[in-house]
Amino acid sequence: MITALIVVFTMVLGFVGLLIYDPNFFEERNTELSEILAEGTDETGFVEGDFKMLVVANCTACHSAKLVTQNRASKEGWKNMIRWMQETQNLWDLGENEEKILQYLSTHYAPQDQGRRVGLKVEKWYQLED
Repeated sequence: MITALIVVFTMVLGFVGLLIYDPNFFEERNTELSEILAEGTDETGFVEGDFKMLVVANCTACHSAKLVTQNRASKEGWKNMIRWMQETQNLWDLGENEEKILQYLSTHYAPQDQGRRVGLKVEKWYQLED
C-alpha cells in the first residue's frame, strides 16, 4: 500500500514539475490528428486498402507501422522479408492470410522511382537558437 502511494505521489510530483517547467505543455501539442498523419493514412499509419486491418493486426503486433511503411518492395521482396522474420524473428506462419498481406503490401508499398521516401513537406521553417 505504501509503495502504491509513493508511486502515485511521484507521478503527481512529476506532473506538477512538468507544468511548472512548461506551463503551455498541453496547449503546444494540441495538434489535429489529421495534421500529424501522413497523407492517405489513418491512425494506424497504413494507407486504406483491401486487407489493411489484416496487415495492421499481423505487423504491428511486433513492431511499429513505420517499420513497414518506410520500406518499398515488390511482392517477392515482401515475401522475402516475411521469410526472414519467420526464420530469425519468430514470426508465426501467416497461413492463408499471407497472400492477402502480400497483395496489400505490394500494392500500397511497392517500389517507387523517387527513392526510399517522398521528400518532406515543410510548412514552416524556424531558426534554431544558440
